[in-house]
Amino acid sequence: MASELASILVPIGVAGAVLAALCALIAGVAIMRGAAGLAGGAVGLWIPSAMLSSTASFANQWTPLLIAVATLVAMLVIGGVARSIVNAGEPARESARAARVQAVVDAPEPVAVPRGAKVTPSTGSMPALAG
Repeated sequence: MASELASILVPIGVAGAVLAALCALIAGVAIMRGAAGLAGGAVGLWIPSAMLSSTASFANQWTPLLIAVATLVAMLVIGGVARSIVNAGEPARESARAARVQAVVDAPEPVAVPRGAKVTPSTGSMPALAG
């Protein structure tokens, strides 16, 4: 009876561990990219997958559950470290962005030309040289 139960529960546990590992991978990538909603959704899906992987423990097989937990912990740590590295480079990006915004703000406003008016191309502030 126990071997029949193990033959059913262990594959279910392994499938749960695989799903949990995929959810942990998605959560880690989402944390790296700073997508909190996606990370929360992935961890939210990881929970039932980890519970599914715990079914193998009824047949004294703890490996699927340990793999599910270890992958989540590893990906959360890796994602957090990678995000902190990305955030370290943010001040330089922010200053470049602020400079671009200031350049747009300082740009002269375009002149409205009435419809039907003839516009001649400008050569700038220097007159054209006669040749």
